[in-house]
Formats: sequence, structure tokens, C-alpha cells
Amino acid sequence: MKSNLIFLIVSLLIISCKNEKDLIKEEVKSSINPDQYITILGVAQDGGFPHINNTKEFRAVKNGEAKKELVTSLGLVDFEESKKFLFEATPDMPEQLAILDNEHLHSKTIIDGVFLTHAHIGHYTGLMHFGREAMGARNVLVYAMPKMKTFLENNGPWSQLVSLENIQINPIYADSIVEITSNVKIMPFLVPHRDEYSETVGYKIIGKNKSALFIPDINKWSLWQKDIIEEVKQVDYALIDATFFKNGEIPRPMAEVPHPFIEETIDLFKKEPKEIKSKIIFIHFNHSNPALEKNNSERLSLEKQGYRFAKSGEVLPL
Repeated sequence: MKSNLIFLIVSLLIISCKNEKDLIKEEVKSSINPDQYITILGVAQDGGFPHINNTKEFRAVKNGEAKKELVTSLGLVDFEESKKFLFEATPDMPEQLAILDNEHLHSKTIIDGVFLTHAHIGHYTGLMHFGREAMGARNVLVYAMPKMKTFLENNGPWSQLVSLENIQINPIYADSIVEITSNVKIMPFLVPHRDEYSETVGYKIIGKNKSALFIPDINKWSLWQKDIIEEVKQVDYALIDATFFKNGEIPRPMAEVPHPFIEETIDLFKKEPKEIKSKIIFIHFNHSNPALEKNNSERLSLEKQGYRFAKSGEVLPL
């Protein structure tokens, strides 16, 4: 009798979990535009959270006192054409592809294309999982700018991915539109960053009804030839660099790793109405950034002003 009761409880839990997953999918499908959307697959800076050389962070995650955060990446889903795309090949890419497949769109191909922004570790090194030592993939389409393409083709181990045809590089160019489906277009644009091995781009993602900016890395807004305020006004979502909250956040000269501090960004937008501020979705948080913690007082204060903070699993209809 007792064993039957245990079996019944376990069965109900399994059904409950299954129904919860089904509800998530139904929620996605019943969004403003159910056919095309962006989903956030990670929000952390290249080193992720918990971060190397921070044992306390690993302990906090293990003890349930903090939440693990995957490295910044976006998924893009087009149900009409049964296609899905990835922005950034992060070190967490296997888990992110599994999320995309399991919770969003299961299809014959693991991914229909991967868009890279630049050659820093959190943005392209996940390509290694397509290689001989892991998946042994065949001709996964990778969209890369000219210098990024050259870097991958001429430096091991990435060149082996090309020679073994694990990946197929499709060159893209600044300010030129790529039509990835009949419903979605992508436009890369150059941004100033530490371009040791490649140029750096952001992306404009253009759907049938809405559009988004994706700028996970940039040095400072003042160094960009475009006006970030005007660019934000032209889109519905602006997922932008929030690596650091303010100066002095890490124990090293911050000029070595220039990014627009959240404090600098909000100062630029302080005169803008809430409807403009609410387009901004901060992303790409360093492990030191207090805004990673959803109950942080500074973050809560900014949310009251309209600013948003990227959350893994969030869906942005296009």
C-alpha cells in the first residue's frame, strides 16, 4: 500500500514537470507574435558565473545561495520555417543548444546558423564542441565578419573545424543585411572594442513586427560613430553591454577592459522618457557586477525607472 502511494506521488510529480514544460512552450507560442522570437540563453560575461578563482561563488551556487549564470547568448526561433539560430558560440554552447532544442524548437538540425560578434573567449570558443573531439558536426553554418573568418581559417584548432568541414563559414559584412528566413533579417555593424584578433560587431535583428539591437561588447559609447540613444529609439529591444556597474568594481585597472559602466549608460539616458528607458535590456554581466543579483537595491531602483535586466529564458517576440 505504501509503495503504491509513493508510486502515485512520483507519477504526479513527473506529470507536473511535463505539464510545466508544456506550459512554457504554450506561453511562448501564445506570445504577441508566436512565430518568431528571441530567447535569452545566457547573461554572464565571458568567464560566466561562478567565475574562475572565486571559490566562494562556486560554494554559493552549490549551496543554493546563488544562481549559476551561463555566458551571454541569444537564440532566435522562426516556427514558420522551423529554423533556429544562435548568437555567440559560448563555452556553455552545448547546454544552450540543448535548451533551444528541448524548450523551444526541436528540429533535424542542431542549429541552422551561428552568428559571432568577435574573437574573445566567451563569444566563439564554443565552436570547439562542433569538432572531431566532441560532436563531429557536418557543415554547421557560422556567420563571421572578414577578419573573424580569416582568424578561424588560419589559426588552430579552429582551422581544423574548417578543414574537416565541421563548420562552414558564411562571410558577412558591416551594414549589409542577411536574410536568414523570409521573416527575419540580420544586420551586423561595427563597434569599437579590443580587436586583437578580429573586428567586433553588434547586430540588428529585424522581425516582421519588432526589432532588436544586440551589443554585448563595446568600449565606450562615446567612441562609437553612432548615437546609442538614437539607435535605441529605432528598435523595440536593446540588449546592451552591462559588463560593469561602475568604476573600481574589480581589483585591476579597468582601462584594461573598457566597457560602458551601467552608471554611464543611465546617465546618457537620464532625460529620456520611461518608454525609451524600458527598451534597454542590460546583458553581459561580469561576476563582480551587483546587478547580477535580482534583489540588489541599485538594480531594483533602475527597474523602477524602466530599465530592464536580461533574464535567462526570457522571450522577446519579433
